[in-house]
Amino acid sequence: MTAHDRIIAPMGSRPAVLQMQSVDKTFNGGVVALRKMSLNVNEGDFISLLGPSGCGKSTALRLIAGLMRPSLGRINWEGGQGKDDLGVVFQEPTLMPWTTVARNVWLPFRLRGQSYNSVKDRIHEVLALVGLEKFADSYPRELSGGMKMRVSIARALVTNPRLILMDEPFAALDEITRQKLNDDLLSLKAKTGATVIFVTHSVFESVFLSDRIMVMAARPGRIIKEIKIDAPYPRGIDWRTSPEYAAVARETSDTLMSTLAPGEVH
Repeated sequence: MTAHDRIIAPMGSRPAVLQMQSVDKTFNGGVVALRKMSLNVNEGDFISLLGPSGCGKSTALRLIAGLMRPSLGRINWEGGQGKDDLGVVFQEPTLMPWTTVARNVWLPFRLRGQSYNSVKDRIHEVLALVGLEKFADSYPRELSGGMKMRVSIARALVTNPRLILMDEPFAALDEITRQKLNDDLLSLKAKTGATVIFVTHSVFESVFLSDRIMVMAARPGRIIKEIKIDAPYPRGIDWRTSPEYAAVARETSDTLMSTLAPGEVH
């Protein structure tokens, strides 16, 4: 089955992708980043991890990505985790400046020993998905910040992963570019059927993008509330300006503020 063949079932009837079960993460020096963090991820979910700075959102992504191990608890992949299961988008595009857009997107295949020519059709397919088909031979220095981030997203999508992890990918962009990439991301999700875990500090971004928002408490990080958003996809300006959007944003903001100690600013 290709990404384009995926059909996303209604929330609540989707097959499981992974589970975090009572995960703790303690760093050297005794800093407890996460305590009893539990999360169920199902196929087709768009989950935002929302919380104050230092609450362990990025740590949770690194644990899921296998870049570090839990101190306690377990992370279980349904059917086991394979090399094609993950795509990752960081806050910075992390592109190689000395090579072209297409060959930056080739990187995950290159790391597996697959030649450029053997996968070039897939590379150009995913560049078309992110609207960069005409920039395949350009270099990163020739691109805007938003275009560089699209290259990073294309690189994450190119292997058709089961799960995409996105760590504040739009935080450094101006508001207009950020909203445009939010729109583009939902369009890509509709076309590919991707499952996404998205880290953000923005209440408004999380409400626009997600079907589930996990609000996390300040350190030690853990989920204190799950907010489900039933608004159908695709979403656009009508959703952004609706009373329903404003109500969910208010609930989410109130929950987030409740995680902070009196007088604390993040």
